[in-house]
Amino acid sequence: MKKIPVALTIAGSDSGGGAGIEADLKTFSAFDVYGTAAITSVTAQNTKKVTAVHDIPAKIVGEQIDTVLDDIAVDSVKTGMLSNSEIIQTVAEKIDDRNLEVVVDPVMVTKSGDQLIKDEAVEKYIDEMVPRSMVITPNIREGEDLTGVNINSIEDMKDAAQYLYEMGAENVVLKTGDAGEEVVDIFFDGKEFIEIYGEKFTSHKHGTGCTFSSAITANLAKGNSVEKSVEISKRFIDDAIKNGLDIGKGEKPVDHMVWSRDSNEK
Repeated sequence: MKKIPVALTIAGSDSGGGAGIEADLKTFSAFDVYGTAAITSVTAQNTKKVTAVHDIPAKIVGEQIDTVLDDIAVDSVKTGMLSNSEIIQTVAEKIDDRNLEVVVDPVMVTKSGDQLIKDEAVEKYIDEMVPRSMVITPNIREGEDLTGVNINSIEDMKDAAQYLYEMGAENVVLKTGDAGEEVVDIFFDGKEFIEIYGEKFTSHKHGTGCTFSSAITANLAKGNSVEKSVEISKRFIDDAIKNGLDIGKGEKPVDHMVWSRDSNEK
């Protein structure tokens, strides 16, 4: 029988399929990683907006995590939407109890501007999730919310990444800064800053954050180093955006299966 790596995503569901649990599982599959899931919230969502959010009771979130881990050997874990303090606390406790190394994607606001974390939970998130992250992957707005640093330049990005490291994150990937005709992500492991340049895109960006962080998670599950996983995932997300899908009337989604599709066509 074939044995493949396994990843667990702890995140919210996007009924439109472009982000959240749905994006994570597609991305795991794109890297030939078996995906498991613990759903934290159910959103009524499409490419244009979020119309409703229902949080899963924290006890049930914890039960999902335990039930998966009691039976299945999971190689890597990521977190996405954790919308309230009770869910955050439960997930933090499971990380400690199970000694999990986690990719933390601080999902706070959608591309359409809908807030996905309650105001009361932001400080709790800072206290509980940042120090437990093996890798944390905020965008600039999330980086500002987490650190209080006003980010207007690449040097500001480095300051925020340094701050997140000092807050307890082992590795930081801060996305996406303006570098003229390109964009730049900052990777910081506590020793050196690495500037990762990529193309600048104006469309097909729904689900980019979830897809990028789940690609990192998948590559970690396959045994790659953090730096290598980030490097591969950056190339993957650029291709996924560049070949985005013509679905919906709002911010169209990336193509999570772009590399598999390319391979099949070849």
